[in-house]
Amino acid sequence: MNKVLIVAEHAGGRLNPSTPKCVTCARGIPDAEITVLVLADDGAAIAGEAARIQGVARVIRVDDPANAHPLAAVLAPQVAALAAGSSHVFGPSTTFGRDLMPRVAALLKAPQLSEVMQVEAVNRFRRPVYAGNALVTVELPVGRQVVCTVRVASFEAAGTAASPAPVESAAPGAVLPRHTRFVSVSAPSGDRPDLQTAARVVSGGRALGSAEKFGMIYRLADKLGAAVGASRAAVDAGYAPNELQVGQTGKIIAPGLYIAVGISGAIQHVTGIKDAQTIVAINKDPEAPIFEIADYGLVGDLFSILPELESLL
Repeated sequence: MNKVLIVAEHAGGRLNPSTPKCVTCARGIPDAEITVLVLADDGAAIAGEAARIQGVARVIRVDDPANAHPLAAVLAPQVAALAAGSSHVFGPSTTFGRDLMPRVAALLKAPQLSEVMQVEAVNRFRRPVYAGNALVTVELPVGRQVVCTVRVASFEAAGTAASPAPVESAAPGAVLPRHTRFVSVSAPSGDRPDLQTAARVVSGGRALGSAEKFGMIYRLADKLGAAVGASRAAVDAGYAPNELQVGQTGKIIAPGLYIAVGISGAIQHVTGIKDAQTIVAINKDPEAPIFEIADYGLVGDLFSILPELESLL
């Protein structure tokens, strides 16, 4: 039996869709017994959601006021304490997981694999390298505990179980650090879907020309009920906030529909969207690299095309 511990990501009292995708990845490990760990100040509702994921054998719930905000320095010692006996410790390759899992690996003195996109065996995994231009197979010594971040864009979310798994409360007894404390959080507000889990995304590039004109992207996204993204060039130019950046140094996403407006298609950006089911590109340059991966391409002036698209929608 291979015991897999998955650290649940959640916000606002709800489980993040990245967690069921981690479960799908974990189910690829032969003879896996999957446990989901929920760290929160009051995780009853979140643990209940996790217990209903198909393939989960049990849920461990740790309630502590210190867990009210997901600080990696605070969560990592608790994860490490509860990971004893686990052969694998998984977390999502989101901002949350990228921050947390390296600390967990260090505390466990275990190797970490980032961006796992396929499980080939209990100790063999595939992951992308060189901005996704190549894939490597990594094999670990048999019996070695391993910490992984899961490339959630590569997996479908696990379904709903016929009956919920048992939920257990635990107190890890880990010594929590005092050198790190929560001060404040700055996050985009509004009713738009989360960029990393949205089914539809509209992204804008530097061709928009200004933050004011980038508003055209927001309006089109609102018409489609889509999340908003941006290229690194648009973010660097100050047209969009950093949390909207899509690509190798931003967020890696896999929506059903991705619309790239005024984005040339640099390899760093393509790395973040190549798992999208349908890619639509709008660019006035017919030689733009984005057209090489687009399912649908529209060559033309975005300032003429977007208002027409808006009116038709």
